Amino acid sequence: MAPQPQEPAEKPKAEEQAQRPRNEDYVTVPQLKSLYFDFDKAVLRPDAVDTLSNNVTWLRENADTFVLIEGNADERGTAEYNLALGDRRAKSALDYLEANGIAKDRMSTVSYGKERPACTDATEECRAQNRRSDFRVKSK
Repeated sequence: MAPQPQEPAEKPKAEEQAQRPRNEDYVTVPQLKSLYFDFDKAVLRPDAVDTLSNNVTWLRENADTFVLIEGNADERGTAEYNLALGDRRAKSALDYLEANGIAKDRMSTVSYGKERPACTDATEECRAQNRRSDFRVKSK
């Protein structure tokens, strides 16, 4: 008897696909710096506010760009928890940018949780580098 074909995996709804940013369209620019967070937190630290202030200036000067804010976490915690934490971190940055004059329709967020570490050593210094939000842009 021939093997039965498997049902294709359920495809995301068109609405969900339309809302997801196509990450490959975005590029990193050195002027937009990453933000760093304390362990298990999504609250902006004073150094993050300073970084965001500089990012706001760049985004105002480059009004023809969209920005993708990528939330990340270190490896501690479940994948599900870290995705939610990365989402909260990205949204903290988005809220600050919006409150400082960057139009919300120019921004989107995505969370990678612990899936895109900047550092893989099992040290606190390395983990701190992974608790971040990164910024990437594309032209309108």
